[in-house]
Amino acid sequence: MTAAIRLDGLEKTYAGGKRALDGVSLAIPRGSLFGLLGPNGAGKSTMINILAGLVTKTAGKAEVWGFDIDSHPRNAKASIGVVPQELLFDAFFTPFETLELQAGLFGVPAVKRRTMELLQKVRLDDKAHVYSRTLSGGMKRRLLIAKALVHNPPVIILDEPTAGVDIELRQMLWAYVRELHAQGTTVVLTTHYLEEAEELCDRIAIVNHGRIVIDTDTPTLLGQAREKKVEVTLQADVADLPQIEGASRVERLGPNRLAISYDKGLVQAGAILARLAAAGLGIVDVTTREADLEDVFLALTAQPGGAA
Repeated sequence: MTAAIRLDGLEKTYAGGKRALDGVSLAIPRGSLFGLLGPNGAGKSTMINILAGLVTKTAGKAEVWGFDIDSHPRNAKASIGVVPQELLFDAFFTPFETLELQAGLFGVPAVKRRTMELLQKVRLDDKAHVYSRTLSGGMKRRLLIAKALVHNPPVIILDEPTAGVDIELRQMLWAYVRELHAQGTTVVLTTHYLEEAEELCDRIAIVNHGRIVIDTDTPTLLGQAREKKVEVTLQADVADLPQIEGASRVERLGPNRLAISYDKGLVQAGAILARLAAAGLGIVDVTTREADLEDVFLALTAQPGGAA
């Protein structure tokens, strides 16, 4: 099946020599809820802006819903909706006018416009006819989502949609993202909140220094989190850190508390605890922690790369 978004050797070098994308190749499956992660300056926004037609690529190919952005730019743009990080719109237009104007720009006939329906979905129908400048930050964020959906695109990109919003609004946005996905929309989510990607996305790609460092389904990615940590409270204080066979790292948390890291593919917690006991260290309490997406992310993005 044709990918929702396909990139092949995509490159972008800005004036002055800054290389933002370094041969990115990526296929985002249709109908997926895809996470695009990476540290600041990794190239995520450049990639999105190229797809949206806001930035000109230096080399490579890019397709949206099977349409090449160079040979079929109108079809490509009509197939994608982008919710930017920045809160950009005319402050003196009402939400209703904002959506009507956007629909007109995309050539949506008046009889096919869904202005009030979209405002209801993002809970702004009661603010339809007030100036947009009077909306709160969270309301403005929701208005941008509705604006990206006026032409009913099969692909929507949410660029840091929950940045700076409170927990209640974040939960509401999560629910709406799931609803869009359930309706068949391909959703691409960039976020700094790794729990969002872990909770929402069925597939994740991590970008670093303008390159894709990994692209796989979420369970497989989480499976790379092999490190596990056991924290133990001992009966007595320890002067020197013990040498525990199978442990990759032993850290002191307090006079009688240790954190022991180990590869769960090579050794089990029971063996670590048995070796502590064999060393004459009595154990009072034990807690364990599995590595998560944040650990994988930090490990992958810590790898050296080219200039971002």
